[in-house]
Amino acid sequence: MIKVKDLSVSFGGRILFENVNLSFDEGNRYALIGANGSGKSTFMKILVGEFEPTTGNVTIQPDLRVGVLRQDHYQYDDCRVIDTVFMGYPELWEVMQERERLYALPQMTDEEGMRVGELESLFADMDGYSADYLAAELLEGLGIPVEKHGDLMSSMIGGFKLRVLLAQALFGKPDILLLDEPTNHLDLDTIRWLESFLLQHKGTMVIISHDRHFLNEVCTHMVDVDYQQISMFAGNYDYFVAASTLARQQLLAENQKNQEKIAELKEFVARFSANKSKAKQATSRQKQIDKIEIQEIRPSSRVSPYIKFTAKQPLGKLVVKVDDIHKSFGDLHVLKGISFDIHGGEKVAVIGVNGIGKTTLLNTLMGELQPDAGTVTWGQSAEPTYFTQDHHETIPTDTTVYEWLRSFDETADQQTIRSILGRMLFSKDEVHKSTEVLSGGESARLMISKMLLQQGNVLVLDEPTNHLDLESIDALTQALVEFQGSVIFVSHARQLVTDVANRIIELTPNGVIDFSGTYDEYLQKRESLENV
Repeated sequence: MIKVKDLSVSFGGRILFENVNLSFDEGNRYALIGANGSGKSTFMKILVGEFEPTTGNVTIQPDLRVGVLRQDHYQYDDCRVIDTVFMGYPELWEVMQERERLYALPQMTDEEGMRVGELESLFADMDGYSADYLAAELLEGLGIPVEKHGDLMSSMIGGFKLRVLLAQALFGKPDILLLDEPTNHLDLDTIRWLESFLLQHKGTMVIISHDRHFLNEVCTHMVDVDYQQISMFAGNYDYFVAASTLARQQLLAENQKNQEKIAELKEFVARFSANKSKAKQATSRQKQIDKIEIQEIRPSSRVSPYIKFTAKQPLGKLVVKVDDIHKSFGDLHVLKGISFDIHGGEKVAVIGVNGIGKTTLLNTLMGELQPDAGTVTWGQSAEPTYFTQDHHETIPTDTTVYEWLRSFDETADQQTIRSILGRMLFSKDEVHKSTEVLSGGESARLMISKMLLQQGNVLVLDEPTNHLDLESIDALTQALVEFQGSVIFVSHARQLVTDVANRIIELTPNGVIDFSGTYDEYLQKRESLENV
């Protein structure tokens, strides 16, 4: 299906990867994984045809259709939502337009009539008569209601534009799907729908995602960008982590064993090479040394931050009491009569479809927004600290990493600040980096640094995994699991919700569903009720 031959990419003296030879075969679903900056997106752009490699080439079987998730949210602003989806099958879209033009003519010539007949045949062969239904089914599955399908793309907010572009990539059952972060801006239920859709799709897929659960559910192979190489492994992400970790440990152990053996042999040679009676044995030992191979172990681009949340003071029984809060923006009623209490030790995932008010609820809890009615009362011992979703609004651009973090505790000494930043992968001179040039991942790690410094006993997080790589997400997940205080968080990362939450609050158009238990238990309960 896709053949990669002798591929290399370098920028100046920096090698991203070199001498890559891979085959992406029919029916397999490949996850493209690696640390941020390792070259995943560059490799994907090469597959899409948007980037020229330094050496080598990629060939895709010419008779195959390729579906690509486009990232330009504004390219289709003048098009209707449903038409944007149709454009994912360019050959069908061309037939549809020509067919529509001819049927709109007041009168057809014989030649145009013949052309209509040809178009009808092509239209049928491409399953054009089912196109409206199939496009609508995709859009509804991705959470875009029927009444929006005829609207212009310019009327859609960013997250929903991405959903339309995802429907465009999936439309027409392409033979090959190239998807870069398809779960971005999707809520948990929509991600579950997408997982099911991709599992039923028969084509070959290459997918970049930082959602561990999604990779485990969907992908059959891991394509790992690391050590300036790209390697392929069969199995899901968890299997890859276990197998690659074991392989590296074995290689390190083998090298250690061989180095010890070489040292032992060298000592013998040094002691007895001048001794005539032992000279033959010394020569033999030297030959053994020459035969022992020390494997090259390139440094990994993967680095995990060290995250351990601690609280300055213990947390009492009541964390926060929310009593009948309402919040509207003009005519848009977002929060309507929301009430609940959260107690010490509870780790609460706030879930719901996009736009239902999850961020508004967190902002109201944290006093960033004032409710129109109702009250939010924090417990006397509660000290919340907040990870906001929009880092650009939280982190000003006119300071440095060090100075911004220090602004939250002027009494903290330099060693404390540097230690926290070092644990979050800001090493040496990077602590003086301008906040204006931070990447999404760096901004997220800086936000976590603030929470580590403040040592609150309640952690409030809004989509904390956005922009983080898998290693950072795993470190954050483990830290939240081990944290002794309470956690209130919004996330579309299924693994984080599954591993951390012991209570689920779902915001729905009909009110709040409050469930005490894990997310998996909540899904089982919900599905059992749906099947009644």
